[in-house]
Amino acid sequence: MAKQTFETAMNRLESIVHELESGDLTLDEALKKFQEGVKLSKFCSNKLDETEKKVSILLKDEEGNVQAVPFRNEISKLKTES
Repeated sequence: MAKQTFETAMNRLESIVHELESGDLTLDEALKKFQEGVKLSKFCSNKLDETEKKVSILLKDEEGNVQAVPFRNEISKLKTES
């Protein structure tokens, strides 16, 4: 089995949502789809968390030196400037 990617997990999750919304599933089928959806949701959330930790924005300080700033810190900074 190929390694699951964020994109394939999201596509499958979207498909499950449509299936559940259709109302055409039996209770047992709906429960199985829901359980699969929860697992996929956790997988996607973990992937996003991992990616967020890896993302850094390069900024120059007052002396012109480049420094790495965690992405989350930069988002907080932008929110406070607004």
